[in-house]
Amino acid sequence: MKRFGALFVSVILLMNTLFCVKVYAAPEDNQMNITSTSAVLIEGSTGSIIYEKNKDEKLKPASITKIMTLLLIFEAIDSGKIKLTDEVSVSEHAASMGGSQVYLEPFETQTVDTMLKCISIASANDASVAMAEKIAGSEEEFVARMNARAKELGMLNTHFVNCCGLDVDNHYSTAYDVALMSRELITKHPEISNYSTTWMDSITHTTKKGQSEFGLTNTNKLIKHYNGITGLKTGSTSLAKYCLSATAKRNGMDLIAVIMAAPETKVRFFEASKLLDYGFANCSIYRDANKDLQGEPLEVKKGVAATVGYKVKDEFSYLCLKGVNPDDITKEIAIYDNVTAPVKENDKVGEVTYKLGGNKIGTVDIVASENIAKAKFKDYFLKALNELIL
Repeated sequence: MKRFGALFVSVILLMNTLFCVKVYAAPEDNQMNITSTSAVLIEGSTGSIIYEKNKDEKLKPASITKIMTLLLIFEAIDSGKIKLTDEVSVSEHAASMGGSQVYLEPFETQTVDTMLKCISIASANDASVAMAEKIAGSEEEFVARMNARAKELGMLNTHFVNCCGLDVDNHYSTAYDVALMSRELITKHPEISNYSTTWMDSITHTTKKGQSEFGLTNTNKLIKHYNGITGLKTGSTSLAKYCLSATAKRNGMDLIAVIMAAPETKVRFFEASKLLDYGFANCSIYRDANKDLQGEPLEVKKGVAATVGYKVKDEFSYLCLKGVNPDDITKEIAIYDNVTAPVKENDKVGEVTYKLGGNKIGTVDIVASENIAKAKFKDYFLKALNELIL
């Protein structure tokens, strides 16, 4: 029977209550005066919602659809399926996209790195489809993966029909869902900022007609003047109006502001800036890596080893407001007295619980730091023999 040996440690933190984000942090809309149809502001490491307006209203997302396309591209790179130096051949289908494009020609080849520039900086539909075909074999299969990934991220009100955001029936998302995929991209793949914050660049077309240079100009005007901007993506069509997912980082805090269906292009930038300003002015992040968590290894029963080491699985982070009394927070560490083999690395062996005013505001698992196999007859025999000799 598992028993917990609880060690209670009081710590001074700068945090707010579990419900502070929605009840206390979020300003009323008449204070923010957001005129766009839908908007949301979230913090990246916690996912906490700081502000919302019609966050779950299904709307046309236009080219901010490409955030999911970019996410799948970076995940394919991480998995080793593709490399930045790989050549990507442009199909006739990809070259025919129209809309925002870099005028790739059928059978032209560009590297994955160049395609990422085209998608991130110039919002190129043709490059998006070419990459979709490179990764999944067809745009249809890639879109199926986009929808599957959306479900994994908890994007409950999103359905993609294409990978670039051109207006078609049944292609929709919400401000909150866009924030979720933006969060995944910017926090798990921060290298996207190398592309999304580039103001101007160029690519070289090499076709049967020879070589020609094509200029790329970023559609996100915030990257020129907003302090700490990290991206991310704009979008606009006649039906979607003007959309933007703007990400910025200051003092270790990632904020994501999503604007959908703004009436004018300037409005999306102004209102995204307003949301980001509010977040940075009123919120901060507390982080605890639990470096103070030390102790004797845990006893292991029926294992090839008598003990197992442990570690904290994740850093704890929490969104908090100014003016919170830091003396009201406690941290409780509970660790199993012993465990039974087999033990796998990252098996839970305890828990760190954070509380404020007696209310739990978060937990972090304590896990095994190594594998301990279950002992077999020969292990017991060798152990008994060794004890006899000694």
